[in-house]
Amino acid sequence: MKLAYGRVSAKDQNETRQLIKFRELGIEERFIFVDKLSGKDFNRPQYQVMRQMIREGDLVYIDALDRLGRDYDGIMKEWKYITRELNADIICLDNETLFNSQSFRVMGDFGKVMEDQFLSLLAYVAEQERKKNRQRQAEGIEVAKADGVKFGRPKIVIDEDFIQVYQEWKSGEITAVAAMQRVNMKHRTFYRRVKEYETGL
Repeated sequence: MKLAYGRVSAKDQNETRQLIKFRELGIEERFIFVDKLSGKDFNRPQYQVMRQMIREGDLVYIDALDRLGRDYDGIMKEWKYITRELNADIICLDNETLFNSQSFRVMGDFGKVMEDQFLSLLAYVAEQERKKNRQRQAEGIEVAKADGVKFGRPKIVIDEDFIQVYQEWKSGEITAVAAMQRVNMKHRTFYRRVKEYETGL
């Protein structure tokens, strides 16, 4: 059976490019698993579902090694679990020549040594790239702050009308419904504004 795992780091990122590759390989939709989460660990819902489905002889496709994960030790552990404990195979589409466990399997014990060397190298590179990205991001934020750019949510300005209504509501002079009507707010907006006012956000 062929399965595929795709991942993007955030909900606003698009996984379409990975999905197109998997569909072109003829992988059924029900066997394509995608998470929109960081690769810092393997506690990802879709990854865990796929992991439970893998059986001996299956073939798992991933777009690139860093889609599997970004943690050096975690990548090594998961790769070996799938290929050696479950006896399934993994192919990384962005570098099938190096990362196709089938090609290592036919070489026997020597193949395992070669596979370990390649995995160590690429997993290390993936982790170093992640660290560089974080460093660049931190440096970019520092430069932006020095230029006066503000980060975080803007401070909410609570007007005097809201404060007056809030005080009447808190003292029991008016109901919450009446307070919402006075300030022209819906239920969720009103209580969010109350929380912001009370916590000084």
